[in-house]
Amino acid sequence: MPRPLPLILAQAPGRPADDLAGFAADVERRVKLRAPGALVAYPELHLGEGAPGTVADPEDTAEPLDGPRDAALSQLAGDLGIWLVPGSVHERGEDGRVHNTTPVYSPQGKRLTTYRKICPWRPYETTTPGNRFAVVDLDGVGRIGISICYDTWFPEISRHLAWMGAELIVNVVRTPTGDRAQELVLNRANAIANQVFVASVNAAAPSGVGRSLIIDPQGTVRAETPGGGDTTLTDVVDLDEVVNVRRYGTAGLNRVWEQFRPGDPALELPLYGGRIDPATWNPATTHEEPSR
Repeated sequence: MPRPLPLILAQAPGRPADDLAGFAADVERRVKLRAPGALVAYPELHLGEGAPGTVADPEDTAEPLDGPRDAALSQLAGDLGIWLVPGSVHERGEDGRVHNTTPVYSPQGKRLTTYRKICPWRPYETTTPGNRFAVVDLDGVGRIGISICYDTWFPEISRHLAWMGAELIVNVVRTPTGDRAQELVLNRANAIANQVFVASVNAAAPSGVGRSLIIDPQGTVRAETPGGGDTTLTDVVDLDEVVNVRRYGTAGLNRVWEQFRPGDPALELPLYGGRIDPATWNPATTHEEPSR
């Protein structure tokens, strides 16, 4: 059975953290006439703009997770009946530290999960790193994972999301620099190596250089924006394609998740102080917890 998921990637310039009314109007404009139940994603720190093209001081814009911003975003998702990934926001943790955090909201107006950026772009970003991966089930559709911008440079993050059962990795980005070209290659590589969809949405000028794209589990670019203007990238992906690619192999050849099998020797990984255990190599299936 197909499992279609409409995607709406908002390649937009950033907004001040307190411009929730403007954000709501922008989401409604982009969603209008689109399929119900779409997943709508905005760039990293979309609600974190200072002067045009600059990120505001995290200390000035950070809110606790259950603050008024969260209530407004929950209501917006519920009012429009969408899965909402509003980019990322500055979150004030219970210990007072500030994180770069992506929340995910359901069409019922509930916050389903949050993800704190594991790899801030050091030394330029000062937020406190997160220490856990985040996947979430979209009821009746499938499971997605979340990464934020520089995370995509670390293959361990995408690999772990796929192992946890993610069929689509939503990568929210704010890249105004020349290395967006490399990020496009890395996103394709992460899709190929893990046989997952990747949707990478970058900010528009002056906050970013754009070049958002949607990649299928074989690494083929399905849709992309050619430049850095304010635009909306749309597609409808079938998450069952992940199942088919893993079953028959990339290009009908490579079944990477069947490489390690029960009875094979464990592979020590001294870099991580861990190992690849063939008994736990296969990824979780949708709506199941990964084996430990």
